[in-house]
Amino acid sequence: MGLINTGEKAPDFEGIDQDGNIISLKDFKGKKLILYFYPKDDTPGCTAEACNLRDNYDLLFKEGYKIVGVSADNEQAHKKFIAKHVLPFPLIADKDKIILKAFGAWGKKKLYGKEYEGILRTTFVISEEGIIEKVISKVDTKNHTQQIL
Repeated sequence: MGLINTGEKAPDFEGIDQDGNIISLKDFKGKKLILYFYPKDDTPGCTAEACNLRDNYDLLFKEGYKIVGVSADNEQAHKKFIAKHVLPFPLIADKDKIILKAFGAWGKKKLYGKEYEGILRTTFVISEEGIIEKVISKVDTKNHTQQIL
């Protein structure tokens, strides 16, 4: 399954965040959502991306956006990552890769000539009606907010 495209309805999802809370697409009805998929907590690129969103959180919030991150890390890893970098938004632990696959953010990657399956760093901007407004598949981790806006 490929990435969900602009103009399509966002797949319904439900996942557990770092505190054991259930987060679903329904929670954001009537709100704009930045749903970003990233490979691994506390790695250089993922930290740069999360911190860029953190540093611009007030601006994004003023524009009406809510932010949720998703990776295959567990709740404990997310809790540590949030505490270490003071992230003001929840992170979903998608250990079974259900949400990742539903959005097409899981697939073939290449590293040093070897092919493997993994998380494709992708951000979806979802409208108040649950429609994909923007798909960012070439994420600039240090300037991600500018790409979103």
